[in-house]
Amino acid sequence: MLKVVLFDFNGVIINDEPIHKELIEELLLGENLPPSSANFQQLCLGRSDRVCLRDILAAKGRSVSEDYLTKLVDKKALAYLKRLEELDSLPIYPHLEKFLQILQQNGLKIGLVTGALRSEVEFVLEKSRLEKYFNVIVAGDEVSTSKPEPNGYLLAIERFNRWDFNLQLQPKECLAIEDTPPGIEAAKRAGIKVVGIAHTYPFHFMQRLSNWAIDYFVDLEIDRVTQTMNRS
Repeated sequence: MLKVVLFDFNGVIINDEPIHKELIEELLLGENLPPSSANFQQLCLGRSDRVCLRDILAAKGRSVSEDYLTKLVDKKALAYLKRLEELDSLPIYPHLEKFLQILQQNGLKIGLVTGALRSEVEFVLEKSRLEKYFNVIVAGDEVSTSKPEPNGYLLAIERFNRWDFNLQLQPKECLAIEDTPPGIEAAKRAGIKVVGIAHTYPFHFMQRLSNWAIDYFVDLEIDRVTQTMNRS
């Protein structure tokens, strides 16, 4: 039976992909490299900043050390938090809190699996007063790999079972909500069924890749999904 719903962060909780794109472009210009929208979409969406920057630099013929890469990631993280602090309100997706409440009312636990840094996640959740809904968080600086690798999802399941031993959570008892191909692949490789939400890619694209596809949180009939999963 369905026990846990696992959310991605960027592009699912917060509509911040344009901010990330601008900050990546600024970093590249600081490295005297021309930015590319195609590179960002192909190499960054759904992936951690570390992997995104490493692969973009490599695509432009630039090889950097792990220490230098860490400095770039840290520089971007500071710029990201500064940019969010300047906003009058955070671009949280509509109806998210109501959806989180519905999940809780259905007795479901809630987690978050992301390539974003924990500092970024905690800042957003605290400022938007959403942190109370999430029982487990796995951030990008807590795993050595990035989506589409399944490690983050597997760690989330492990943490849920440490958090509540009686839960005895298995991948087939989880549902992931993702907005990018790498995220969907990561969840599936972990043995988790996926809802693709059309925040970043079109609905028909999400429909081809995921088990269920929705345009908005209000479109997800959690009772029907639960019944389908319980029958399988």
